[in-house]
Amino acid sequence: MAALKIEANSLGILTVTEQPEANTEAPEVTAETVENKQRPYGVRNPNALIEQRQQRLYRRQLDGLSARQLVLDHADREGVSVATAWRDWEAVNRWNAEDWNRDRENMLARLQTMRTKLFNAAIRKGQLQTAAQVLDSLGKVVNESGVEAQAAAAPQLAITIEDRRAES
Repeated sequence: MAALKIEANSLGILTVTEQPEANTEAPEVTAETVENKQRPYGVRNPNALIEQRQQRLYRRQLDGLSARQLVLDHADREGVSVATAWRDWEAVNRWNAEDWNRDRENMLARLQTMRTKLFNAAIRKGQLQTAAQVLDSLGKVVNESGVEAQAAAAPQLAITIEDRRAES
């Protein structure tokens, strides 16, 4: 009876071939003999899946819901436990803190740009009260009414004490 031998072909598929010599040992297959091919859709990385789930929660936080509503809705949508949803929310809060620290220097310029756009839109639509409030806000930023002007406009308080003991 001919012995069977397992070999890897050029595609990395194991095949069984008959050998004329008698071999009573089990064939040895090692990692070197089989070529590892990557999966067609990539390796499934659980950390990447978790991060994608957290990013979906990050995008949803601007919906105006409270934190508890967001977390409970996230748990339902993603099919995870409430504890996992709270862990995702903690990651989102860390990202928010990083964003704030990174954008803090640029915040004044961004606010000024938004105020200017708001002023222009208010004027176009005839909302003069809104435009006046935006102008006041812009004036405060450029220190139009500084500390000295505010101190000069503060009311003056004068207190006099009359001696009523001398009248009696």
